[in-house]
Amino acid sequence: MSAPKMTDHRYTYEEWVRLPEDERLEIEVVEGVLVVSPRGHAFHQRALHNIVHRLTTGLPVELAPLAEVDVVLARSPLTVRIPDVIVVDSALAETNPPRFAGSEVHLAVEVLSAGTRRVDRVMKLAEYAEAGIAQYWIVDLDPPITLRAFVLVGAGYEAAGEFCGAVVLPVAGCSVRLDVGALTGR
Repeated sequence: MSAPKMTDHRYTYEEWVRLPEDERLEIEVVEGVLVVSPRGHAFHQRALHNIVHRLTTGLPVELAPLAEVDVVLARSPLTVRIPDVIVVDSALAETNPPRFAGSEVHLAVEVLSAGTRRVDRVMKLAEYAEAGIAQYWIVDLDPPITLRAFVLVGAGYEAAGEFCGAVVLPVAGCSVRLDVGALTGR
């Protein structure tokens, strides 16, 4: 697979959807500018897969957790993020769309990595709120593993708590049990 071409202008939505996929990299777009990041390491991958598993087994079938999918937050200027995990309506997921609109996402989850800590805590916090994503979780894998939960209130997020260990968290009006401290385990 070839890398995206360098450009002297900001990408439009139409240009972005024509880019080739690259399974080795995460290519996000921030106000029309491509941002390339490597995939997460082993603990990062374990954590996101464990979160998807717990959400899948804990949520009703009407809600679908998905990992590492494109979410279009704004079309102009184009902003596309790839949250580690999202929750959308199952009816929508069953249509197998290539991407989701931010307004279709109930929950976005980011697992912090060395190169994304500030982006996840500051930029994505603001971007996800602007897009209308009702809930945002930030998982920090540095010991002790913690999960910070945010709920959209008006135009911004309010902290709903910081958790470690076993916890029951609301997701789109449902309750999900999650052992935050065990997210990197088998």
